[in-house]
Amino acid sequence: MYGLPMSLNEHWLACFHALRLPVPADREFTSLIERYREPHRAYHTLQHLDECFRAFETASGSGQSPGAVGLALFYHDAIYDTHARDNEEKSAELARQMLASVAAEALLLSYVTDLILVTRHAAMPETADQQLVVDIDLSILGAPEPRFDEYERQVRQEYSWVDEAIFRSVRGRILQEFLARPAIYSTTGFRDRLERQARENLSRSIASLAA
Repeated sequence: MYGLPMSLNEHWLACFHALRLPVPADREFTSLIERYREPHRAYHTLQHLDECFRAFETASGSGQSPGAVGLALFYHDAIYDTHARDNEEKSAELARQMLASVAAEALLLSYVTDLILVTRHAAMPETADQQLVVDIDLSILGAPEPRFDEYERQVRQEYSWVDEAIFRSVRGRILQEFLARPAIYSTTGFRDRLERQARENLSRSIASLAA
């Protein structure tokens, strides 16, 4: 399903093909893409979405339901407001509404919803597909140093309304929580490829935030 690099639109169509569902009206995809172009976003943009699917392509064959994983990736940051605490819940509801519109079964609605909600990173993912979605979402932590540093600047831009001292304290604590995990990545493929770089990036960023 995911061999050569594909466009986001191709990934979108592939999700519904894999799930044997009708493709929603074109406006659904257009509206979703426009959300990732909202002006208040700096990191949670089409760049991030595209990087997620590039990472998905490297993990080809490791998902139990590639179509569900793909839809979770498309919708996991569909709603993004740095002033809110329920972005994932609202994003999951958006996905649920879309799936209901194409007569998806209740089990699939719940499955995709759970895949989106696990990107809150409040707890370790449990199922294979949850682990895959989370590892893809966190793949930026193991990006080459220049891209990781750009990511950190983009996150700061999204939280430009937060006082510098407060941002440094909270951001440092968040990154430290990831660094303190026995393993940042749950799947063998991501762990083998990205774990070491992720730990180097996190350590360097934490030190910079504390300076």
